[in-house]
Amino acid sequence: MPDRASVITALDAILDPRTGQGLVAAGLVQGLTVAPAPEGVCAGFVMEVPTAAAALYAPVRDAAEAALKALPGMARVSVVLSAEAVTARSGRRASLSPQAVDQTRPKAPVPTDRPAHVRRVLAIASGKGGVGKSTVAVNLAAAFTARGLSVGLLDADVYGPSLPTMLGIAGKPEYSDGKIQPHVAYGLKAMSVGLLTEADDAMIWRGPMASQALTQMLTQTAWGSEEAPLDILVVDLPPGTGDVQLTLVQKTPLDGAVIVSTPQEVALADARRAYRLFEKVGVPTLGLIENMSGPVFGEGGAKAEAERLSIAFLGTLPLDAAFREGGDAGRPTVLNVPDGDLAARFAGIADAVTKKLGL
Repeated sequence: MPDRASVITALDAILDPRTGQGLVAAGLVQGLTVAPAPEGVCAGFVMEVPTAAAALYAPVRDAAEAALKALPGMARVSVVLSAEAVTARSGRRASLSPQAVDQTRPKAPVPTDRPAHVRRVLAIASGKGGVGKSTVAVNLAAAFTARGLSVGLLDADVYGPSLPTMLGIAGKPEYSDGKIQPHVAYGLKAMSVGLLTEADDAMIWRGPMASQALTQMLTQTAWGSEEAPLDILVVDLPPGTGDVQLTLVQKTPLDGAVIVSTPQEVALADARRAYRLFEKVGVPTLGLIENMSGPVFGEGGAKAEAERLSIAFLGTLPLDAAFREGGDAGRPTVLNVPDGDLAARFAGIADAVTKKLGL
């Protein structure tokens, strides 16, 4: 089976047309991944070149793909060609696709079509990390399935994917008919970059690479079919208001966003920023959830913030060890203790959100 060294050797046999060096030596191979798969080995990387040279490097990308596919035991290869331009006014570098037009002037994001056979797309956001957003996303998705809905869950946190652990799933997804087949756990169709890499790998990716990963998972996953469409795709966003959030807004129309915050001001400040992001791009915020409420972080802060922002307050979730236990065990708490207080709270939140989404 090919290993990382043999992949690098194959790539260095292809010359950079501008420097005459091998692709790796020339610094054109970024984010190289070489990982075992059931059918062999998968490899992929990103080539970043100046926008003006995109056409020059298209055949180089094709040659790199062909060279890796020719290695015995190589199952799948993905080479992404990404171009960069330096704007005349600011001097800052802006990542563009080879087909991109002049983007020196800021433009409002224009969403493309939603993923095929998906009725609604819901973003779960926080602004700040460590507030339990992923735990809320997983349990809320499970609460949707308890209502009889067909639900997908996309882990968009490419730098810190937690979905595989929280749902107890592992292993590379299968490919068929040109689509990624999502894992299915507890009735949820799940996809995460954590399923495409080794568990301990660090995603040392620049913004365009993270955006490309999200785009591929969003648009190339078989979420539903014409006969059995997905009712709702829940997208667990990473913290912040950066590349991944903007890519999601640009790639698909969002039917709404739910913001998760803990009660203290340091988290609420970031929740406000998340709300302003969605407000600016025209995505309705369906409501705010207060997580980890209780003596440690306080209580009532998110409810008061929802009133200030004139958005719905969806509910309070107490700081409870059951959340940690369920996440570590790979079984959502609403399923682990279906008759418990947390399950009842999530059921109420699910009811409110589905009504707002018209489901």
